[in-house]
Amino acid sequence: MPLNTLAKDASRDQVLAELEENGAVIVKNVLGTKAIDRLNAEVLPFVDRTPMGKDGFTGRTTKRTGALAARSPACRDLIVNDLALATAKSFLRPYTRKIILHLTQVIQINPGGAAQAIHRDRQAWGKYLPKEIEPQLNTIWALTDFNVENGATQCVPGSHKWSWERQPKPEEICHAEMTQGSVFFYTGSVLHSGGANNSKKMRMGLNLTYCLGWLRQEENQYLSCPPSIAKDFDPVLQDLLGYTQGEYALGYYSDPFGTIEGRDILPPEKILGRSAETTDIDIG
Repeated sequence: MPLNTLAKDASRDQVLAELEENGAVIVKNVLGTKAIDRLNAEVLPFVDRTPMGKDGFTGRTTKRTGALAARSPACRDLIVNDLALATAKSFLRPYTRKIILHLTQVIQINPGGAAQAIHRDRQAWGKYLPKEIEPQLNTIWALTDFNVENGATQCVPGSHKWSWERQPKPEEICHAEMTQGSVFFYTGSVLHSGGANNSKKMRMGLNLTYCLGWLRQEENQYLSCPPSIAKDFDPVLQDLLGYTQGEYALGYYSDPFGTIEGRDILPPEKILGRSAETTDIDIG
């Protein structure tokens, strides 16, 4: 079954319908040339000094570069992209009151790179979460064209409905072929992997993922984007990074050096110089 592709003006509900049915969908040509050029200019200096992966899963000819909320204003804009954020909020309902940013990572697969093992991203939490709870929603923004030859992401549409034990047949695996500037949405439960790069050029995508507000993030955002940097961000982005309480008694802190304004238990927003408030990551 091939992956479906939606026009760049696709609605949240159209994307959600594809995710429900197939577990993945492409929305084409969302970003223009100017936006792509800005992203590449900001992230490539960091990618260039990133070492290759150390094993077959991370990719021995693959570079994975993170801390993008701290490093790239253009990436920060994509994190709060209207379609991505609206889709993530609706998709992760009803299992959370807030969503948070799970991962920011540029993935550059270089020539000669082998295909990654097929997997589900929700395996970051092992198999401790009940199958009926979908913990995350993922996006890959194409910074280059994605095709079969250069390692387009492999995907098994419909596999989010399968048992954990079932493995795909070769004919059930397709590729997220898309033009530069398109975005690939996929769930944490759908089987997928990086493809083999048999071309002479690198393939590069920007992986931005969201998860339930009460789960630990794959990328530790408090270390990748500490308060000294996050304090200048928009409140929505601050909350997505995790500088907010996921629930009534989840995520507060105490200042180890004393009390602030006569209080010992504080909301995380306080360390960024603002009060707790409702933002766009609240589902309600």
